[in-house]
Amino acid sequence: MLPDPNSLYGPLDPAPDAGHVNAPPRMGFFTDTSVCIGCKACEVACKEWNGVPESGLDLLGMSYDNTGALTANSWRHVAFIEQPRPAGQDAPSADVLGAPVDAGPDRPADAGTGPQFLGMPGAQPPGRGTGVEERTDFRWLMMSDVCKHCTHAACLDVCPTGSLFRTEFGTVVVQEDICNGCGYCISACPYGVIDQRKDDGRAWKCTLCYDRLGAGMTPACAQACPTESIQYGPLDDLRERAAARVATLHDRGVPEARLYGHDPNDGVGGDGAFFLLLDEPEVYGLPPDPVVTTRDLPKMWKRAGLAALAMAAATVAAFVGGSS
Repeated sequence: MLPDPNSLYGPLDPAPDAGHVNAPPRMGFFTDTSVCIGCKACEVACKEWNGVPESGLDLLGMSYDNTGALTANSWRHVAFIEQPRPAGQDAPSADVLGAPVDAGPDRPADAGTGPQFLGMPGAQPPGRGTGVEERTDFRWLMMSDVCKHCTHAACLDVCPTGSLFRTEFGTVVVQEDICNGCGYCISACPYGVIDQRKDDGRAWKCTLCYDRLGAGMTPACAQACPTESIQYGPLDDLRERAAARVATLHDRGVPEARLYGHDPNDGVGGDGAFFLLLDEPEVYGLPPDPVVTTRDLPKMWKRAGLAALAMAAATVAAFVGGSS
């Protein structure tokens, strides 16, 4: 019996439930956004290894975010969220967040040292060219988003061809040669991750580099991340590491640090790819309380069956009563 009524029926250890005998530990991603510098190495590495077509270099008018969202041609998406800094609030130091400090000759001694100043765009703080009197502080929240590889994956529930399958590592993969382009998985995903390619109509998303996992290799995005913002490993180990990281940030004066997608009792049974955030999930474009969209299907089918039986019984009773 599951400990939380918000959890869908089904497994909390998905690979054995999918029929994998002697499955290895469930693998996943922990993305620590507090040390993300927005370099987009993960986006490039993902495209290069998986042969993902280019997304275009559109200027979306949204800071330095030129991909905009996870799509069929962007399996990793680095979001740039610009926020004004409240008056009187200092930038967290690199010592607090654990980011490297650039102490180069072009950096003023009074410059901010958080990742919003250390990362893109450029090395100088806002207002450098106009003087401190006209300077308006802001911070950038950067996050490399990806498919969550849910424990209770609605995309698996609705796929009519078996194109989507659960791997021995607990991840969810699309077999593009079996996909018929029906699009059911797209509307079923509570995160809006899966997308269709316009040229062929098939569904595509992150595979967590399934081919690399089978060879004992690290996924391309995690391998390329220079700050270890993207961490890969056994999911249980990552959850322990993430909890310790949040505790450390809280002790260092970053009370807004929180985990997202780590709880196995949430509406999707916990995510195989979860995050440390520095603000509310909505700020990053994430649903605050995701629930697997097929959660109520068993109850719906049961009610539909009872209604059909009641209608059949009424029909039989009408015929019997009429003949007598």
